[in-house]
Amino acid sequence: MDEHSAERLAAIVESSFDAIISKDLCGTIVSWNKAAERMFGYAENEAVGQPIYMIIPDDKRDEETNILRRLKLGERIEPFQTTRRHRDGRMVPISITISPIKSRAGKLVGASSIARDISETRESDRRLRLLMREINHRVKNQYAVVLAVIRQTATRSRSIEEFEKRIRERIMALSHSHDLLSQVDWAGVRLADLVAHQVESFRALHPVRVIGPEITLDANAVLNLGMAFHELITNAMRYGLTEAGGISVTWGLSSDDGVDMLKLVWSEPTVAYADLLAQEGGFGALVLSKLVPSALSGQAKWSFSDGLIVWKLKAPLARIQIGLGSSVSL
Repeated sequence: MDEHSAERLAAIVESSFDAIISKDLCGTIVSWNKAAERMFGYAENEAVGQPIYMIIPDDKRDEETNILRRLKLGERIEPFQTTRRHRDGRMVPISITISPIKSRAGKLVGASSIARDISETRESDRRLRLLMREINHRVKNQYAVVLAVIRQTATRSRSIEEFEKRIRERIMALSHSHDLLSQVDWAGVRLADLVAHQVESFRALHPVRVIGPEITLDANAVLNLGMAFHELITNAMRYGLTEAGGISVTWGLSSDDGVDMLKLVWSEPTVAYADLLAQEGGFGALVLSKLVPSALSGQAKWSFSDGLIVWKLKAPLARIQIGLGSSVSL
């Protein structure tokens, strides 16, 4: 190798983002680049001449012994993942490639190790596994909700046509809530955005008043409240509102016996009792009085007075995982 080539190779080694370490057959460190300094915390003058075991955890010593044995036998060593010890004692997960170093005569004189820190890769893998488990859990929950919707809709439908129409509407409502969650990577949806999304098609016909403090709902609350809003808005569209007013959706925060609570009120003027709410056996009544409040560990009730249908929900904030902020008005 000429002088120019040697200098270029040395520059490549020094500028590499991977730790490049060479050692002799006794395991003594011969070279140590800048990346090795960053990865393991030892300066070059502190590492060269020291045994490679200075960065090998006690439970990995047999691994190094086996590497040297296999190199002497002329065996090829495939890249593998392991851990090495930083100067401060923490363990560094690495991917390592071992190559033999031979003299001009072809005699084995040592080994070169190229190590890459895979801490971020492992953390990404861990987060991905957690995410997949969470997605699996949520999907199973939604299967249970869909099955309940199908079962309850079927028992309350007077014809196949009615069943098909109602089940399509309800599953689409769940789908719309999923869309909102997907837009924010399931990180949470503002309550005001959820209401606006559910009443969007209705607002062209009647005014909708939405007022409350800034609250971010978790996925469970988004899906269940979305289902409740769908039943309420469907009921309002089916039976009609008075010309005098529109829907009002308001919410606030309170404390009951030291427990922070969300209190939400849906109010609509109506010319007649809405059957879905008036009939205890209706699916809307089941959703609004049992399914949704139960899923949120809360309580709900509706009333009919002074020409208004009012649905009130009270649930602990801990079950809704909301954030507090400034008020919003749509």
